[in-house]
Amino acid sequence: MFESFIHKLRHGTFITLETTPSRSAQFSPTIEKIAALGLDQLVDGFSTTDNPLAKLKYNALFAAMKLQNRFGKPTLATMSMRDRNRIALQSDLLGANESDVRAILALTGDSAHYSDQPHAKGVFEGNSNLLLDIITTLNSGTDLAEQKLIAQVQEIFPFAVIDSYSKNANALQKKMVKKVAHGAIALVTQPVYDTTIAKQLLAMMEQSNTQNPECEDCVLVLGFFPITKLRTAKFLDENVPGIHVPTEWVEALEKASLISVEEEYRVGFELSKNLFEELKALHPKIHIMTANQFELAKAILS
Repeated sequence: MFESFIHKLRHGTFITLETTPSRSAQFSPTIEKIAALGLDQLVDGFSTTDNPLAKLKYNALFAAMKLQNRFGKPTLATMSMRDRNRIALQSDLLGANESDVRAILALTGDSAHYSDQPHAKGVFEGNSNLLLDIITTLNSGTDLAEQKLIAQVQEIFPFAVIDSYSKNANALQKKMVKKVAHGAIALVTQPVYDTTIAKQLLAMMEQSNTQNPECEDCVLVLGFFPITKLRTAKFLDENVPGIHVPTEWVEALEKASLISVEEEYRVGFELSKNLFEELKALHPKIHIMTANQFELAKAILS
């Protein structure tokens, strides 16, 4: 399963869909909604988020396992440094490995300041580069303390994230280089809203690989988040670091919103759908994020 997944990542079309578990003891409703829409037939794999914004959700590793068991499609399980020290990180990776959860998206994680759990404290023993190092170490047959594993892990595939936009291109380039050096096989970007920016990111990815000749080439996966509301466009552009929404998008949505909610949605969907097709033609390795709006995901993919 994962061999084909990684082959598609490196050599073919690679489309994944993000799922966000809810604050619930059941993930099955999300799975059944995906099944009812036939989304599993339209993507190469899924991802699961890990308590985004430090808000309590169903566990990402268990959700990944359930998705894989249901659809037979690989799932990229997010792991945040915020909630675990190096003991827990290694322990979770070992347990997930036997259940064939082996693609891991390494995140530093949002601050516990945003949490919906009073008095929650972030662990942050290191940033996401430490998790990438842990995966490299486990793949080599030892733990971080250089103790040999009694039973070897099946290969774990480390992914990482990167901003899609920065006013300081050199700083963004350095982050890319560092993540490649720590063993990431792919970098998933924040949502991209401009093919010019996508081309710049691809050039930076190529340069980062050149600066890490001892590492296997890392693949850029373009993040895609469709926008169908003016307030979403403004929020992303003004409040989320590492994302830039073009002025033309904001102006078009603003004009449409004065007509009707339906026109606002139509314009946003058209902009998003056209962008998706352009990105796919440019670089068919895309990670789709819709905040569990799976009908929207299907409309984009259809």
